[in-house]
Amino acid sequence: MSEDGVVIRYDTEIQALYRRYCLPGRRYMKLGGVVLRMSREEYEPFVQHLAADARVVTDAELSILFEGSWRERRTAAWLAAVSRRDHFRELLGALLLESEVCCTGGAYCVALASFGTAGDANLLAAYLDRYLRRPDLAYDQPTAMGALAYTESVLHGDRASHLLQEGGLWRQWFQDAPHMHGDDDISSYLGSIRLACAVVDECAAI
Repeated sequence: MSEDGVVIRYDTEIQALYRRYCLPGRRYMKLGGVVLRMSREEYEPFVQHLAADARVVTDAELSILFEGSWRERRTAAWLAAVSRRDHFRELLGALLLESEVCCTGGAYCVALASFGTAGDANLLAAYLDRYLRRPDLAYDQPTAMGALAYTESVLHGDRASHLLQEGGLWRQWFQDAPHMHGDDDISSYLGSIRLACAVVDECAAI
């Protein structure tokens, strides 16, 4: 079967994995901005359960989840990040670049930023080089820009600087994108990625 032309798995195997890893507590809905706004009472058991599942999920199960809908893919990206499965880096980068399934790009960005290597920065930069040239598309450009800026701050790199400079692709995209308003400061996007990576780090340390 397909979703907007993308082949999505709906077989019994992936449905079982969905029930196991995505559905409890509607986890797939909370991996993102929601987890950053949780009360301490809700947050602590949430990260404990996420960390526990990240320890037991297998590479084969993650690969299957990445073939599912946005719910499975978003969950898989976070599980890969928490369990430090950076060998999924290229797949995450390819899925981000393809941007064929909605509601997943932010999770891919968080995973790549949490891995935090030059290779991850290159994948984020490749996405931005493509999609900052498309002001007509309201995809994950702001989140990816925040992720690249965060990763480069850790690496002390400069991949983000040419995008952010006056006349750079970020500023031009922000100016031309009809859905973007206000100023083009990336502080809020950078801050969200920093907080998400802190959640990943906390889960990984459990």
